[in-house]
Amino acid sequence: MRVFWRNGYEGASLAELTSAMGINRPSLYAAFGDKETLFRKVVDHYNERHACYVKEAVLEPTTRRVVERLWHGGANLMTGRGNPHGCLLVQGALASGEAARTVQRDLTAHRSQGEAMLVARFHRAVTEGDLPSDADTAALARYAASVLYGMAILAAGGASREELDGVVDLALRSWPS
Repeated sequence: MRVFWRNGYEGASLAELTSAMGINRPSLYAAFGDKETLFRKVVDHYNERHACYVKEAVLEPTTRRVVERLWHGGANLMTGRGNPHGCLLVQGALASGEAARTVQRDLTAHRSQGEAMLVARFHRAVTEGDLPSDADTAALARYAASVLYGMAILAAGGASREELDGVVDLALRSWPS
């Protein structure tokens, strides 16, 4: 997972992957079939074990707390000790050529699922009166996701937790509730 997280899908060589797993190339193929199947399993594991803060964030009682937990959770993961900086779902798709189009589409779908969770949560917030009745919930979800993805790029470039927290603090000033 860390090899893909650090290098992206196409940047992760089979030699690096097999070395990180302590297996040889035939064993990788026997266990996973191919690099793409391995990557999909890695993404599922990442979503369940590392990016679970997204699912937890939408359970918060207000939308402000939702985005606060989302952004701070992202900052924590993206700069956490022992983790490659950035986000696997962003890193994995940034430098993708034609051969990796299916992987890129899959990662886009994963990110879209996260945005859909936010849209649903923000719709509920409109119903509950936490957001104004005319709030554009899809635009708010795109905004929340864009801040998170921007933080991933900053983290991959070496931004510290404190710098990402500064981004969160600034972005929270523009939140409508």
